[in-house]
Amino acid sequence: QVRLVESGGGSVQAGGSLRLSCGASGYTYGSLCMGWFRQVPGKERERVALYTGGRSTYYDDSVKGRFTLSQDNTKNTAYLQMNILKPEDSAMYYCAAFRMIAGVCRLHENGYWGQGTQVTVSS
Repeated sequence: QVRLVESGGGSVQAGGSLRLSCGASGYTYGSLCMGWFRQVPGKERERVALYTGGRSTYYDDSVKGRFTLSQDNTKNTAYLQMNILKPEDSAMYYCAAFRMIAGVCRLHENGYWGQGTQVTVSS
């Protein structure tokens, strides 16, 4: 059974930084395409940063230049470095992972999801 475990959330003042980590265990079929989504109460979950294959990483416009996604394919571990945090970045952040088959990320599949880690940015 595949399990994603997140860590690194917390509370920070605006302008500060946090680093989220996500480790995937139980997946023995190769690499995963990993990334982060976030959700606030009453709104739909939105994609924040996601490795989409090759040298491509998707970033939501609201985080470009501030957040950086990195992934260790050998360990199926992903990190989200979040700098210059804003109050509007406050949300529950979820790690997600999708199968990579022949170098292609299967983003249309349901994927695997972590339990979430809360990020709160105060003004």
